[in-house]
Amino acid sequence: MTASPLGPQPTPRGTLFSVHSRDAERIELCLFDTADGREVRRISMERDGDIHRASVSSVGPGTRYGYRAHGRYDPDAGLWFDPAKLLVDPYAVELDRPFRYDARLAAFGEDTADLVPRAVVTKPRAVKPAPPLMVPGGLIYEVAVKPFTILNEEVPAKQRGTLAALAHPSVIAHLKRLGVGAVELMPITAWIDERHLPPLGLTNGWGYNPIALMALDPRLVPGGMEELRRTVAALHVEGIGVILDLVFNHTGESDRYGPTLSFRGLDNRTYYRHLPDNPGVLVNDTGCGNTIACDEPVVTDLVLDCLRHFVREAGIDGFRFDLASILGRRPDGFDRNAPLLARMTADPLLADRILIAEPWDIGPGGYQLGNFPAPFLEWNDRARDDLRRFWRGDRGMIGQLATLLSGSSDIFSRNNGGATRSVNFVAAHDGFTLMDLVSHAHKHNEANGEDNRDGHNENHSWNNGVEGATTDPAILAARRRDVKALISTLMATRGTVMLTAGDEAGRSQRGNNNAYCQDNAITWLDWSALDTELLAHTAAISAIRSRFTVFSENTFFTGDGDVSWLTFDARPMAVSDWENPETETLTMLLATLDRQTTLKTHLAVVFNRSPFPRQFRLPSPLPGRRWADLLGDGAAGGLVEARAVAFVVEVGE
Repeated sequence: MTASPLGPQPTPRGTLFSVHSRDAERIELCLFDTADGREVRRISMERDGDIHRASVSSVGPGTRYGYRAHGRYDPDAGLWFDPAKLLVDPYAVELDRPFRYDARLAAFGEDTADLVPRAVVTKPRAVKPAPPLMVPGGLIYEVAVKPFTILNEEVPAKQRGTLAALAHPSVIAHLKRLGVGAVELMPITAWIDERHLPPLGLTNGWGYNPIALMALDPRLVPGGMEELRRTVAALHVEGIGVILDLVFNHTGESDRYGPTLSFRGLDNRTYYRHLPDNPGVLVNDTGCGNTIACDEPVVTDLVLDCLRHFVREAGIDGFRFDLASILGRRPDGFDRNAPLLARMTADPLLADRILIAEPWDIGPGGYQLGNFPAPFLEWNDRARDDLRRFWRGDRGMIGQLATLLSGSSDIFSRNNGGATRSVNFVAAHDGFTLMDLVSHAHKHNEANGEDNRDGHNENHSWNNGVEGATTDPAILAARRRDVKALISTLMATRGTVMLTAGDEAGRSQRGNNNAYCQDNAITWLDWSALDTELLAHTAAISAIRSRFTVFSENTFFTGDGDVSWLTFDARPMAVSDWENPETETLTMLLATLDRQTTLKTHLAVVFNRSPFPRQFRLPSPLPGRRWADLLGDGAAGGLVEARAVAFVVEVGE
């Protein structure tokens, strides 16, 4: 047989099916009736090395299929062959139904043909990918598709909770008001519930438990690749890019007691990491029961083929990688030059895409912030925590504030880096929402059924005097002030910034900081209850960020005229000011181009952490200029009053 890509390849006479397995003795291709789902044909595939193939005439796009693998069943040796299990092709690009958990999926000898989705043969339909839309320093908007739109009554009922809803004019108008450069879609590929959820009456609403890495989940994307294609095109017309959050670190087959659905049943010892001297023990560097072996050549090829698929078929602008340290893991630990990472950045189709790493996992040496190769952007949890701690009131944080505002050069200057690759954020899908961050000193995950043991315990959060919900107007005002301060500070940072959908308008998860299993009102965004004051503030601050070129530049400040750090009375910050643990104020004076006036100017961003308004004196403006407060009533005589954060710009007299 001649070499061919893996997966189904339609030909003029039929379809060629190819699947990899090193350890299987024999693999059978199972074909199913499209109308009633019955298995209508079973074909023993021919073997060519580790590739098993079957060329089937008169079979084309729309055909439903799966595999059954024969071989030794010996879990202690890492072998899980069980021909009773219908297996999903790792190269499946469409499924006829969602995954659903059932104990039979993990029981040897139990046939699962009635449980497992069938893969569907499709005909490729490539689009010409345009250059990514989002510019450096742009705003990423993290979106969980169903929670974001399920309660939006302006969207037609049949589209709510689906990907198509993102193309609705009301949703696009919201994104444009916020100045969103790209939406980052939390997983929309096929996933399965963790086995402990069904007995609790819960379901996974986030999708970080994948099975078929290329196939879109029918619950979120019922129109398949065509729905993704149309949605991406509609957002592109409005200047908004699309980033997919993908999970290549583990699968929903979980630990030794998990279901056999695809990789485990086809070639367990190839697709997953195991202890070197004990192939029956899965390495768990992810905390999810298994770890994908991304350094295995067949896995490296699968990941790259997956990325190319989404770029070719839908014009996707970029990717965010969950627990991305796994992508660079080799037997001796993380390697920033690992083959998968190197091939991603060199691939002709992927080299210009936006690549974002969540730069950690829970394995040995898993925390790798700042160590990914350029051009990877990286989620910066250090900046997140420092930003929170500053506004919480922790002492001695003024230096850390300046560092994160500058793009965290202490982290990203490693390996001769001359520019920041930081993705700055205050809150993400993991952890508290932005409003919950200032309303809860402790997590409240009781609804998850794990006695509040799950989720992070240290969130650097505070409650402004009362834990959780309150009607006290003073506390509510203080919380809104804190959220405004956090958003304003985020928007003043060097680097790319990210907001999670709804945080711009006071969304709450009732103190739940691990709401992955709450596919209900706890996570659904109530569009009728958006905090319009917070929403207007976020839109205004985002517009300021877009107005000045200093925020779309990613090189590090030199201190030679590009930035000055001043006290509240306009003195240059001295060492004693930086080292004083009680310092609560800071002025960041930036040289920038004002896109609105096309003039070179200075922008002063002032920070006041004290609970009371404070007057800041500004340096003398350029001749013929005066200071104007972009959010307040103006700056008089070189003075501006700040309750938390103020933006003041030099303008003409």
